[in-house]
Amino acid sequence: LIVDMDPQGNASTGFGIDRQSRQRGSYEILFNEDSVEDAIVETCVPGLSIASSSIHLSGAEIELVNVPNREFRLRNAFDKCGHLFDYVLIDCPPSLNLLTLNSMVAADGLLVPMQCEFYALEGLSYLIQTVQKLKKKLNPRLEIYGVVLTMYDPRNNLTREVEKDVRDHFGKKVFKTAIPRNVTVSEAPSHGLPALLYNHKCLGSKAYINLARELVKREEGESNE
Repeated sequence: LIVDMDPQGNASTGFGIDRQSRQRGSYEILFNEDSVEDAIVETCVPGLSIASSSIHLSGAEIELVNVPNREFRLRNAFDKCGHLFDYVLIDCPPSLNLLTLNSMVAADGLLVPMQCEFYALEGLSYLIQTVQKLKKKLNPRLEIYGVVLTMYDPRNNLTREVEKDVRDHFGKKVFKTAIPRNVTVSEAPSHGLPALLYNHKCLGSKAYINLARELVKREEGESNE
Protein backbone atom coordinates (compact mmCIF):
# COMPACT_ATOMS: atom_id res chain seq x y z
CA LEU A 1 0.00 0.00 0.00
CA ILE A 2 1.14 3.52 -0.83
CA VAL A 3 -0.20 6.31 1.40
CA ASP A 4 0.17 9.71 -0.24
CA MET A 5 0.40 12.20 2.63
CA ASP A 6 1.81 15.02 0.51
CA PRO A 7 -0.79 17.67 -0.49
CA GLN A 8 1.07 18.04 -3.80
CA GLY A 9 -0.02 14.48 -4.58
CA ASN A 10 2.99 13.53 -6.68
CA ALA A 11 2.78 9.85 -5.74
CA SER A 12 -0.88 9.77 -6.76
CA THR A 13 -0.16 11.51 -10.05
CA GLY A 14 2.72 9.14 -10.72
CA PHE A 15 0.31 6.21 -10.58
CA GLY A 16 -2.12 7.86 -12.97
CA ILE A 17 -4.77 8.74 -10.35
CA ASP A 18 -6.36 11.90 -11.77
CA ARG A 19 -7.47 14.57 -9.31
CA GLN A 20 -11.16 14.36 -10.22
CA SER A 21 -11.32 10.71 -9.14
CA ARG A 22 -9.67 11.23 -5.73
CA GLN A 23 -12.91 11.15 -3.77
CA ARG A 24 -11.42 9.20 -0.89
CA GLY A 25 -7.88 8.82 0.31
CA SER A 26 -5.37 9.78 2.98
CA TYR A 27 -7.42 12.75 4.19
CA GLU A 28 -10.40 10.54 4.96
CA ILE A 29 -8.16 8.03 6.75
CA LEU A 30 -6.59 10.81 8.81
CA PHE A 31 -9.92 12.12 10.01
CA ASN A 32 -11.53 8.68 10.40
CA GLU A 33 -14.26 9.40 7.92
CA ASP A 34 -13.37 6.16 6.12
CA SER A 35 -11.52 3.04 7.14
CA VAL A 36 -8.25 2.35 5.35
CA GLU A 37 -9.90 -0.39 3.27
CA ASP A 38 -12.64 2.00 2.08
CA ALA A 39 -10.21 4.81 1.20
CA ILE A 40 -7.81 2.94 -1.10
CA VAL A 41 -7.91 2.13 -4.80
CA GLU A 42 -5.96 -0.30 -6.95
CA THR A 43 -3.13 1.06 -9.08
CA CYS A 44 -1.78 -0.01 -12.46
CA VAL A 45 0.68 -2.25 -10.60
CA PRO A 46 -0.83 -5.65 -9.68
CA GLY A 47 -1.09 -6.12 -5.92
CA LEU A 48 -0.37 -2.46 -5.17
CA SER A 49 -3.02 -0.09 -3.79
CA ILE A 50 -2.88 3.61 -2.95
CA ALA A 51 -4.56 6.00 -0.55
CA SER A 52 -4.36 9.06 -2.74
CA SER A 53 -3.78 12.69 -1.85
CA SER A 54 -6.51 15.23 -2.54
CA ILE A 55 -7.03 18.97 -2.35
CA HIS A 56 -8.57 18.49 1.12
CA LEU A 57 -5.17 17.49 2.46
CA SER A 58 -3.95 21.05 1.93
CA GLY A 59 -6.13 22.23 4.82
CA ALA A 60 -5.47 19.26 7.07
CA GLU A 61 -2.58 21.01 8.81
CA ILE A 62 -4.92 23.69 10.16
CA GLU A 63 -7.69 21.20 10.98
CA LEU A 64 -5.33 19.03 13.02
CA VAL A 65 -4.17 21.83 15.32
CA ASN A 66 -7.00 21.44 17.84
CA VAL A 67 -7.71 17.72 17.35
CA PRO A 68 -7.02 15.48 20.38
CA ASN A 69 -4.01 13.15 19.93
CA ARG A 70 -3.36 14.87 16.64
CA GLU A 71 0.02 13.18 16.04
CA PHE A 72 -1.52 9.68 16.37
CA ARG A 73 -4.37 9.91 13.87
CA LEU A 74 -2.68 7.90 11.13
CA ARG A 75 -1.22 5.29 13.47
CA ASN A 76 -4.58 4.69 15.12
CA ALA A 77 -6.15 4.07 11.71
CA PHE A 78 -3.47 1.55 10.73
CA ASP A 79 -3.50 -0.22 14.09
CA LYS A 80 -6.89 -1.57 12.99
CA CYS A 81 -5.82 -2.94 9.62
CA GLY A 82 -2.05 -2.80 9.17
CA HIS A 83 -1.91 -6.61 9.11
CA LEU A 84 -3.71 -6.60 5.74
CA PHE A 85 -0.60 -5.36 3.90
CA ASP A 86 2.91 -6.73 3.45
CA TYR A 87 4.33 -3.22 3.19
CA VAL A 88 2.88 0.24 3.80
CA LEU A 89 4.93 3.04 2.21
CA ILE A 90 4.03 6.58 3.27
CA ASP A 91 5.05 9.44 0.98
CA CYS A 92 5.62 12.50 3.18
CA PRO A 93 5.63 16.24 2.46
CA PRO A 94 9.11 17.76 2.04
CA SER A 95 8.77 19.66 5.33
CA LEU A 96 8.23 18.86 8.99
CA ASN A 97 4.58 19.54 9.76
CA LEU A 98 1.67 17.67 11.37
CA LEU A 99 1.20 15.50 8.29
CA THR A 100 4.85 14.44 8.44
CA LEU A 101 4.63 13.89 12.20
CA ASN A 102 1.58 11.65 11.74
CA SER A 103 3.52 9.65 9.16
CA MET A 104 6.59 9.28 11.36
CA VAL A 105 4.54 8.28 14.39
CA ALA A 106 2.77 5.62 12.32
CA ALA A 107 5.95 4.26 10.71
CA ASP A 108 8.44 1.63 11.83
CA GLY A 109 11.25 3.25 9.89
CA LEU A 110 12.33 5.97 7.50
CA LEU A 111 13.71 5.59 4.01
CA VAL A 112 15.44 8.91 3.34
CA PRO A 113 16.08 10.00 -0.26
CA MET A 114 18.83 12.59 -0.37
CA GLN A 115 19.94 14.61 -3.37
CA CYS A 116 23.70 14.85 -3.73
CA GLU A 117 23.79 18.54 -2.82
CA PHE A 118 25.14 20.51 0.14
CA TYR A 119 21.78 21.81 1.38
CA ALA A 120 20.35 18.29 1.37
CA LEU A 121 23.26 17.16 3.53
CA GLU A 122 22.55 19.95 5.99
CA GLY A 123 18.86 19.01 6.07
CA LEU A 124 19.72 15.40 6.82
CA SER A 125 21.43 16.39 10.07
CA TYR A 126 18.23 18.19 11.19
CA LEU A 127 16.20 15.10 10.31
CA ILE A 128 18.40 12.92 12.52
CA GLN A 129 17.80 15.27 15.46
CA THR A 130 14.05 15.18 14.82
CA VAL A 131 13.99 11.38 14.74
CA GLN A 132 15.82 11.23 18.07
CA LYS A 133 13.25 13.52 19.67
CA LEU A 134 10.35 11.54 18.18
CA LYS A 135 11.76 8.28 19.49
CA LYS A 136 11.80 9.68 23.02
CA LYS A 137 8.37 11.32 23.00
CA LEU A 138 6.07 9.74 20.39
CA ASN A 139 7.38 6.61 18.65
CA PRO A 140 10.15 4.56 20.31
CA ARG A 141 10.15 2.01 17.45
CA LEU A 142 11.07 4.59 14.81
CA GLU A 143 14.38 3.89 13.07
CA ILE A 144 16.17 5.15 10.00
CA TYR A 145 16.14 2.18 7.63
CA GLY A 146 18.55 3.85 5.29
CA VAL A 147 19.62 6.83 3.22
CA VAL A 148 19.33 6.72 -0.57
CA LEU A 149 21.53 8.99 -2.65
CA THR A 150 19.51 10.42 -5.56
CA MET A 151 20.21 12.64 -8.58
CA TYR A 152 23.57 10.89 -8.51
CA ASP A 153 26.21 11.89 -11.06
CA PRO A 154 29.69 10.45 -10.37
CA ARG A 155 31.21 12.89 -12.87
CA ASN A 156 30.31 15.76 -10.56
CA ASN A 157 32.87 16.68 -7.86
CA LEU A 158 30.15 17.84 -5.46
CA THR A 159 28.34 14.52 -5.84
CA ARG A 160 31.46 12.61 -4.87
CA GLU A 161 32.15 14.93 -1.91
CA VAL A 162 28.59 14.63 -0.58
CA GLU A 163 28.65 10.86 -1.02
CA LYS A 164 31.90 10.59 0.94
CA ASP A 165 30.57 12.76 3.78
CA VAL A 166 27.32 10.79 4.02
CA ARG A 167 28.99 7.37 3.89
CA ASP A 168 31.67 8.43 6.39
CA HIS A 169 29.05 9.68 8.83
CA PHE A 170 26.23 7.14 8.42
CA GLY A 171 28.18 4.08 7.31
CA LYS A 172 26.00 1.06 6.52
CA LYS A 173 22.84 3.15 6.85
CA VAL A 174 23.58 4.48 3.35
CA PHE A 175 22.42 2.10 0.64
CA LYS A 176 25.05 0.86 -1.79
CA THR A 177 22.62 1.60 -4.61
CA ALA A 178 22.45 5.24 -5.75
CA ILE A 179 19.75 6.57 -8.07
CA PRO A 180 21.33 8.32 -11.07
CA ARG A 181 20.08 11.36 -12.90
CA ASN A 182 17.89 9.87 -15.62
CA VAL A 183 15.64 11.54 -18.19
CA THR A 184 13.35 8.53 -18.47
CA VAL A 185 12.58 8.59 -14.73
CA SER A 186 11.70 12.29 -15.04
CA GLU A 187 9.39 11.60 -18.00
CA ALA A 188 7.43 8.75 -16.41
CA PRO A 189 5.09 10.83 -14.15
CA SER A 190 3.84 12.86 -17.12
CA HIS A 191 2.55 9.57 -18.55
CA GLY A 192 0.89 8.57 -15.26
CA LEU A 193 3.20 5.59 -14.86
CA PRO A 194 5.90 4.51 -12.42
CA ALA A 195 9.33 4.48 -14.03
CA LEU A 196 9.47 0.67 -13.92
CA LEU A 197 6.33 0.40 -16.04
CA TYR A 198 7.25 3.28 -18.32
CA ASN A 199 10.65 1.79 -19.17
CA HIS A 200 12.04 -0.96 -16.96
CA LYS A 201 15.29 -1.12 -18.95
CA CYS A 202 16.49 2.44 -18.31
CA LEU A 203 19.29 3.10 -15.84
CA GLY A 204 16.96 4.72 -13.32
CA SER A 205 14.55 1.78 -13.26
CA LYS A 206 17.39 -0.70 -12.89
CA ALA A 207 18.72 1.32 -9.97
CA TYR A 208 15.32 1.27 -8.23
CA ILE A 209 15.08 -2.51 -8.74
CA ASN A 210 18.50 -2.91 -7.14
CA LEU A 211 17.45 -0.62 -4.29
CA ALA A 212 14.34 -2.74 -3.64
CA ARG A 213 16.46 -5.88 -3.55
CA GLU A 214 18.88 -4.27 -1.13
CA LEU A 215 16.05 -3.08 1.13
CA VAL A 216 14.45 -6.53 1.25
CA LYS A 217 17.80 -8.17 2.05
CA ARG A 218 18.34 -5.71 4.89
CA GLU A 219 14.93 -6.44 6.32
CA GLU A 220 15.43 -10.19 6.05
CA GLY A 221 18.81 -9.87 7.74
CA GLU A 222 17.34 -7.89 10.64
CA SER A 223 14.45 -10.34 11.09
CA ASN A 224 16.92 -13.24 11.32
CA GLU A 225 19.07 -11.59 13.99
